[in-house]
Amino acid sequence: MREAVAFWVDEPGAGVLRPQRLPRAGERDVLVRTRWTGVSRGTESTVFLGRVPASERERMRAPFQEGDFPAPVKYGYLNVGVVEQGPEHVRGRTVFTLFPHQSAFVVPADAVVPVPPGVPARRAVLAGTVETAVNVLWDAAPLVGDRVAVVGAGMIGCCIARLLHGVPGTDVVLVDVDPSREEVAERLGVRFAQPGDVPRDRDVVVHASGSEAGLRLALESVTTDGEVIEASWYGDRPVTLTLGADFHSRGLTIRASRVGAVAQRRRATRTPRDRLALALELLHDAAFDALLTGSSSWRELPAVMAALAHGEVAALCHTIDWEDAT
Repeated sequence: MREAVAFWVDEPGAGVLRPQRLPRAGERDVLVRTRWTGVSRGTESTVFLGRVPASERERMRAPFQEGDFPAPVKYGYLNVGVVEQGPEHVRGRTVFTLFPHQSAFVVPADAVVPVPPGVPARRAVLAGTVETAVNVLWDAAPLVGDRVAVVGAGMIGCCIARLLHGVPGTDVVLVDVDPSREEVAERLGVRFAQPGDVPRDRDVVVHASGSEAGLRLALESVTTDGEVIEASWYGDRPVTLTLGADFHSRGLTIRASRVGAVAQRRRATRTPRDRLALALELLHDAAFDALLTGSSSWRELPAVMAALAHGEVAALCHTIDWEDAT
């Protein structure tokens, strides 16, 4: 048996580092030593603050979560590490796993996906977020030359904007209330606008701000007969929309995109593992480094998670360094 260190939400708004005993790895298992984890700020803040609705607690479970919402719970899904024990084809490889914040862990070998050569380990923590962006694009199905807005320049919104940048002829505008996101948009190769300056001619609008005001802006920005792809998750926060104005007369559509299942347009031909492997390949693109906006030691994780959840740290993807934890 081996002991690791794991981050738990001990109670809503309070995190703690706990020792974690690891089982012996079987023939079809791998023992992974974590190098980096990433904080998926929107979802993990919702979990940290205990705001997962009772109706969604089963659907919201992470693949290797321990405990139950609201707390105590071990939650997270952006983990990059090195396989120390396991089948020969993965032994010694850097891998991505949908595992929480923990210094080492044992999982079935088919739960890890090798990070392609040339993709830095720290950048690879974005794989889960890019995977979400891939699913959103499969749902949105943008066409050559489309005018697109992405409302919300968080991790997911920025990843969506970068992938849209690669569609020939598209005019992509990344929208956020924070003017400092303009520099990030520039590094991602897309235009930036604050809410009052968003063009009102968008063929497709992706909403990823997680706010009621953002969804209203998305509906105002899409063209007649256009579609808003809803990529936000609101937790237990209610959302009120004014659908008695021009929603019907303009023939607008709001469609949900979810990462829990492969987008319907690709569900018959792609598996979740295919989608994740594609996301890792897309991370050869160094422009994604614009999202890596902070880093801390694993020892600071309880304080860092609290600061991120309460908006005291302006970060996109804050990474956690586990190099000296085992």
